[in-house]
Amino acid sequence: MPIPDFQSIMLPLLEVLSDGSEWRMRDVTEGLATRFDLTPAERAEMLPSGQQTLFSNRVAWAKTHLKAAGLLLNPNRGKVTLGDEGRRVLAARPEAINCRFLRQYASYLELVGRSRSDEENEQDVVEQGVESEQTPLELIDESFQALRRATVDELLVKVRECSPGFFEKVVVKLLQAMGYGGISGEALVTGRSGDAGIDGIIKEDKLGLDVVCIQAKRWEGTVGRPVIQGFVGSMDFVRARKGVILTTSQFSRDAVDFVDRIEGKKVVLIDGPQLADLMFDHNVGVLPTKSYELKEVSNDFFDEDGG
Repeated sequence: MPIPDFQSIMLPLLEVLSDGSEWRMRDVTEGLATRFDLTPAERAEMLPSGQQTLFSNRVAWAKTHLKAAGLLLNPNRGKVTLGDEGRRVLAARPEAINCRFLRQYASYLELVGRSRSDEENEQDVVEQGVESEQTPLELIDESFQALRRATVDELLVKVRECSPGFFEKVVVKLLQAMGYGGISGEALVTGRSGDAGIDGIIKEDKLGLDVVCIQAKRWEGTVGRPVIQGFVGSMDFVRARKGVILTTSQFSRDAVDFVDRIEGKKVVLIDGPQLADLMFDHNVGVLPTKSYELKEVSNDFFDEDGG
């Protein structure tokens, strides 16, 4: 079955706690995953940020909402148990527990930031904000990924429109930002190495113990195998074992297959979308405009027995 949204987890979460024991959240999460018959892939699915699994995030937010309403308690660090109100609610055998159900509790209304008298736009609120089927962290991650995709797409358009000479400068700046170029941080680019297959050479490490040949191709069409073969052959003239080809377009299947079969040399192919992603990640051609720092309560800080 699909991974349930956090509201669908609320009632099963209370039911897991109905034995009155104190449960560790990791055990609750595992028990709920089994109850929902989640596959290993579903249990391992990550949020777009890659910092937490999707299911554990939804369980955590279900717990947050239930705790705000007083239905469950946090008696000890990392543990939860059923509250008296939660026991009463379960005894009434509700068909479901969701954000609308929890609005009957004043403490919960403080979480969602509305007063009891503000009912005129109830349906609008249910369909968005904290009462979305997605958790707040999911909404933030999803919005960030949407903004990233739009920016990366615009970056790719820009590099495809620039001149070949300027594109080579973009490539050098990107490699510098990624840590190549030696002690001074400046790339050692030869311009033209004397062979048309290589656009430049860059130091791989600060001591200059190894070099990487680079080729920057601002192309509209597909980069095929002959181009890769010419580049690999040119690497022999500078006795290099490593190379990178960056393009604004894409590589043909036979070009990729050829690189996979090369022996004695390592060549990395970076196509247009990958190039734009790297530029975004290393702040090349983009400017940070705003940042948000997400914080969570440190249980270790409040561990009075921890010393």
